[in-house]
Amino acid sequence: MEADWEVEIGGGAPVIEALWPGFIDLRRNPDRIGELQEGAAFPPLAALLLALNAPASPLWTAKCDLWEPESGAASSALACYVDVLPAEARVFLRWQQAESFCREWAARLDPVPAPQSNVELVVRQAVAGEIEGFGITAYLAASGPDPNAAAAALAAAMVAFAGAVPPALPPATRASKLQWESTGE
Repeated sequence: MEADWEVEIGGGAPVIEALWPGFIDLRRNPDRIGELQEGAAFPPLAALLLALNAPASPLWTAKCDLWEPESGAASSALACYVDVLPAEARVFLRWQQAESFCREWAARLDPVPAPQSNVELVVRQAVAGEIEGFGITAYLAASGPDPNAAAAALAAAMVAFAGAVPPALPPATRASKLQWESTGE
């Protein structure tokens, strides 16, 4: 599987608004997965969200979407994104901590045989209630000769993606005074 990461913060870059008005906390309420129309439309996405929000996962999810990107005339494609944040602190306190997590995640994904699929991990600023920090938007995409093949490739990529989550977060280092105050440190 092709996996890469980047940092995209400041200068008008998107910000992850984690606790938005339609947010469903799947970590605390996994039985509400059926309320997410993206998961209902593509059950492998529902399975991915449940895996990322499982009690043993170091992550929680804030948002997701699923779409059919334009593809070449001879193929079909399917893609999704999922905003993920650390379960312990609700956000990564420093962008370097999120970057380190992305590096390890991408390294764990690179050797995975998942043809026709790729993952892009993007570190972004994130807000979870009153806590500000950083999160990761994970973009997964797959293609195939027809819609069923593209869906099967994306489903396989989602299983590999969930299985490659690093088991622990890199240690947080002291950040700015503002971040100490907002997190109670």
